[in-house]
Amino acid sequence: MSRWPIGVFTSIDAGLGVPLHVAKELGLDTIQIHAPKPESRSAEHVARLLQQLQETGVEVTAVFGGFEGESYADIPTTAATVGLVPPGPRAARLEEMKRISDYARDIGCSVVALHLGYVPHDTSSLEYRAVVEVTQDLCGYVAAHGQNLHLETGQETADNLVQFIADVGTNNLFVNFDPANMILYGQGDPIEALVKLGSLVRSVHCKDAKWSDQPGVTWGQEVPLGAGDVGMERYLQTLQQIGYQGSLTIEREIPQEPERQKAEIGHAVTLLKRLQDSLAPST
Repeated sequence: MSRWPIGVFTSIDAGLGVPLHVAKELGLDTIQIHAPKPESRSAEHVARLLQQLQETGVEVTAVFGGFEGESYADIPTTAATVGLVPPGPRAARLEEMKRISDYARDIGCSVVALHLGYVPHDTSSLEYRAVVEVTQDLCGYVAAHGQNLHLETGQETADNLVQFIADVGTNNLFVNFDPANMILYGQGDPIEALVKLGSLVRSVHCKDAKWSDQPGVTWGQEVPLGAGDVGMERYLQTLQQIGYQGSLTIEREIPQEPERQKAEIGHAVTLLKRLQDSLAPST
């Protein structure tokens, strides 16, 4: 098999990603980037970023949106505040995602991504229909830029996510699969979920976690890659099995400890390279 490029989740001035220079120093091929604040999306800032990318040869594979007012303090707070599901800020957040799509276009990136939030499970409810419609609206907007929209896993089971994407019914809605989030949120075995989502998975995170003693009620624990319950060897084997063709984007969310963060990402790079080398050729 050809090797998957290895990347890292990065940030300019927002989000929990590492600074751009870390990707360069670790010799990585790709980055996902958390959308910078509006004041950092000017033509001048875009030109500066494009120059940095050209100098380093790093490719941006996705631009992630996030919103003021979101909180991941605990699972109930996440459900109440994250993504396009909460009705109060929904219209403003939709417009913000459209501006992020514009930014992604300006930097030459064809994927926009986000945590959509906890989608209502009653598919006949008005609330569910409203989330479907706002997602259809956003998919239509990014499609006009030639972009796909990727939904980050975590808040939904694989079965619910497959159903939701089918109900949205556009041809540019896919999944950014984070195996650790399935554990952190208590939403199901990540390998089983990956198989169910299959060809819908168009980008992935490489992140690890340990199960909570009350899955779905309290948070699991994020840990360095290879130290958790995902099973990274089986994860890569399953990515190969489903025919995944994107990058392996490392995410390690400890920005308050930058040296440790960089060291653990470096360890993750070494681990992913070794595991890729050990994979049997595709047949």
